[in-house]
Amino acid sequence: MRWLMVFLVAILVLLQMRLWFGEGSISNKIALDRQWETQQQINQEHKLRNRLIAQEVQSLKTNLDSLEEKARKDLGMIKDGEVFYLVIDKNKQSATDRAEP
Repeated sequence: MRWLMVFLVAILVLLQMRLWFGEGSISNKIALDRQWETQQQINQEHKLRNRLIAQEVQSLKTNLDSLEEKARKDLGMIKDGEVFYLVIDKNKQSATDRAEP
């Protein structure tokens, strides 16, 4: 009878150790919950970014003015008859300009 009691206590201790320290423990669950919340926030940010990109794509497909604006901004395109002026700030030279003697 004494061996049975020792055996049952040993099993109880092993199960408690797994509950508190092993895989699937309470601390492990808390860490996973925090990780899940962080991932949810990242997913929300990505959903917002994707929604904005989808709106921009739709605008570019349907609105020629937004297409022209995008081409001017990103590609530096100019219309016929326009004159392009490039203004350079002498105080903000690039690293390659400063390296040359």
